[in-house]
Amino acid sequence: MSMLHILHTNDLHSHLENWPTILKEMELYKQQLPAEDDLLVMDLGDHLDRSHIYTEATEGKGNVLLLNQAGYDYVTIGNNEGITLSHQQLESLYEEADFQVVIANFFDTEGNRPSWVKPFVIHETSFHRRIGIFGVTAAYDDYYKQLGWHVKDPLEAAAEVVNQLSDQVDYLICLAHIGRSHEEELVSRFPAIHLILGAHTHHQYPDNFKIQETSLAAGGKWGQFLGVAQVAFEKNGPVTSTRLVDVQNSPLHISKENEAASQHWQIEGEQLLSGPVFFNEKFLKASLQQATDLSDRLGDALLSYTGADCALYPAGLLLTNLDTGDVSSKAMHDLLPHPINPCVVTLSGAELIEAYQVAQNNKWPTLEVRGLGFRGKQLGKLLFRNFEKREDTYYVNHRALELKEHYQLVTVDMFTFGYFFPRFKELPKIYFMPETIRDVFIAYSSQDKN
Repeated sequence: MSMLHILHTNDLHSHLENWPTILKEMELYKQQLPAEDDLLVMDLGDHLDRSHIYTEATEGKGNVLLLNQAGYDYVTIGNNEGITLSHQQLESLYEEADFQVVIANFFDTEGNRPSWVKPFVIHETSFHRRIGIFGVTAAYDDYYKQLGWHVKDPLEAAAEVVNQLSDQVDYLICLAHIGRSHEEELVSRFPAIHLILGAHTHHQYPDNFKIQETSLAAGGKWGQFLGVAQVAFEKNGPVTSTRLVDVQNSPLHISKENEAASQHWQIEGEQLLSGPVFFNEKFLKASLQQATDLSDRLGDALLSYTGADCALYPAGLLLTNLDTGDVSSKAMHDLLPHPINPCVVTLSGAELIEAYQVAQNNKWPTLEVRGLGFRGKQLGKLLFRNFEKREDTYYVNHRALELKEHYQLVTVDMFTFGYFFPRFKELPKIYFMPETIRDVFIAYSSQDKN
């Protein structure tokens, strides 16, 4: 009896230190594959992350090359592909791809599907089984709109595809970069889906995990696991088994070889980013505990770029000192590797005081942050620029604050998601995209040079 085998990865986030072992595990699996069976290789998105210098230097195309070399067949995109690249960068990202991108809920703002996207494919196996494959990605539409894209509700898009495909295929697979809770919604609403390959929330499922009759598989994050699914087409219908290969504890994981490969990608990225972007006249020091000339430069850059009244940002964004002399793109990437965008929040004087009080929480400076675009370790002291408290009076740009007056506060997008400053999530705001805080810092420092 012929079987369909599926190898899948998700949320690598350019953790290329695990990539060589993943390739070895894939190659070994292919070598052991029975001649009468078929194999498909799939990625569930967030393969790239601009915090890695190779990804940054190649604008993600280096990641596409890695997927090509590994023989991937189908991929969907995550928010790191979708909203950390400019419209043009994403438009050209897959020009050299040897695989097909499948996303059912991705369009431009005029409602057209990009030429590099298919909502679904029907893949016919060598043993004449029709496999429906479609993808959906998380609908951060407020962000996507500013980049010239529109992302439809993934469950609505799934409904259209399932209705169209369920009678045409023998087996239906969803590549889902939407998170665990939404995967469970897919199961409850669309029992015709046989297999959901999940991503986005960095979760993993036990081997052979099912909800009702639908199999679900997801491999955590950073290439820690390689997913394996096997589908046997029996008389009473398809039977699916799923498991995870522990990449980091694999007998094929040879640290020295992986380090050598990682070093190769690191060096290539450094070479591509070796050119100067501005001249720095004096040494600027970073500190987690207090404001410095370097953190003031970042605050001034954010204010200048956005025209806001005052700024709020964490000292932990700045990961290195800044030396005197020519500053390269590589040095700037070391300093500010985060795929984080500026955001201007409109708030009253009373709400600004509330934000100041929240920022004084003693837990923030030593808080270890993972995710939200932050690529440092500790958050560091929360710093204000053009806002201060002297005795019992608050000042915005040297003028006494008025409680009912409205102000524009520039901050980092991670502070608007609800955890740090819950009120920011509901207040009017404008995200600046695709420019990152690194782009803003470079633009401001280049002006200083002149």
